[in-house]
Amino acid sequence: MQPGNITSSYLARYRHLTDGAGAHDGALPVTGAQRRFLLARRLDPAGRPTLVPLFFTFPAGAVDPDRLRAAAGHLAALHPALRARQLVLRGVPLQVPGAPTGHVERVRPRPGETARDALLRALGEWSADGPPLRFFLATEAADATDAADAAGTAGGDRDLLALVLDHAACDEQSLGLITAGLTDAYRDGPGPRDVPADAAADGLAAYRDAVHLQLAAEERASHPDALAYWAQRLSGIRGNSPTTADASSNSRTGKALRRLPIGPDGGRATAFPVLLDACAAAARTVHGPGSVPVLGYPWGGRPPAAAPVLGCFLNTVAHPADAGDLAGRAAAWWDDLDRADTPFDEVVHAARRAGAPWSGRLGGLLTFEDLGRRPPLRLGGATGHEIHVDGRPVQAPFAVSVSYGTDLLVRMAWDRSAVPDHRAEEAFDRLTGALGSRTAPPAAHPAPAG
Repeated sequence: MQPGNITSSYLARYRHLTDGAGAHDGALPVTGAQRRFLLARRLDPAGRPTLVPLFFTFPAGAVDPDRLRAAAGHLAALHPALRARQLVLRGVPLQVPGAPTGHVERVRPRPGETARDALLRALGEWSADGPPLRFFLATEAADATDAADAAGTAGGDRDLLALVLDHAACDEQSLGLITAGLTDAYRDGPGPRDVPADAAADGLAAYRDAVHLQLAAEERASHPDALAYWAQRLSGIRGNSPTTADASSNSRTGKALRRLPIGPDGGRATAFPVLLDACAAAARTVHGPGSVPVLGYPWGGRPPAAAPVLGCFLNTVAHPADAGDLAGRAAAWWDDLDRADTPFDEVVHAARRAGAPWSGRLGGLLTFEDLGRRPPLRLGGATGHEIHVDGRPVQAPFAVSVSYGTDLLVRMAWDRSAVPDHRAEEAFDRLTGALGSRTAPPAAHPAPAG
């Protein structure tokens, strides 16, 4: 055990709380990634959780809510992360798996709302009481169909289905397990009571083992040398929050997207440091001259001995958006990866002890997605067509998502209460301009695991 670090201290408090008389029955510890999402919720002015929504279109009437509810409950019975609730007991964050349930809610637009507006409202009303996996279903009229995402459902009304997870229960690896598992359960028709008791017990044991293996890996990654590295790495951050605002818009979230052509290799050779370099330039534009904000991006994977359970184990890696050339950023990024398992709260604490003025709130987010890696969602005879629904609140002043398909889709959202549109649009132009000249670089760097 590494003395004096957050992970070791947390594990000691967890064991004290759960050993012996009066222990909370069935309570499991939370991983470093899950602690980060609890921290993010505390730092959010509205106390909002971090949600991961996927949006799909189906032909109108193709989705049977009762069958979907049973399939969701069946999946939750197999995967403890989908029936666990987060709680803090005597200052110690815990997760407690409960009874499996399926949550499917029909959402009807209010006067003046579109179907998409209604889904976003449902996400905004997310309550901490309820399962980590929920579905919201709305019907979109044919005349409201966006031609940009109408493939496969054109010609009539369609169902919009939001598959939404609390980020404390999922990572990118989990999304593929969920779409594949839902497809099978919806097709075969079982519910939560159809999972044998021994299968449920095995699933809980595998999840418990994976969580403890992850925490052991994080404890090892919190050694003094790693903490000293992150303290030095983040010592130069400055001005982590924009100071201007644009309150003139009715929408709190701005958005922009651009499609860029990719090289003949399908875009999988795109070097991640190029994305980081472009996002760092955008971040400095958003936050203003002289700023060095902190970007966050997911990275990592499960410990080698852990079963492929569904859950959230990807760490958020902190990256100072300082100026410099691409070669220097790539070299620093390789050094970061050697210490990418250090939990986020350990990194924040190390930076603060070194005098960095950082609360742990990120100045920007970057996510990277290869759409071809996730199985499609099939409900009965219909295959969902995945779409983007913009306008939901972002968990940072701005967030960038880069997706690979037949082209490079670059999306940026920003909080209009913190970032004026003109500055965000300038940052987006700078971001896409940098990426547009490098859409097929050499395959010298890996893509994020997950």
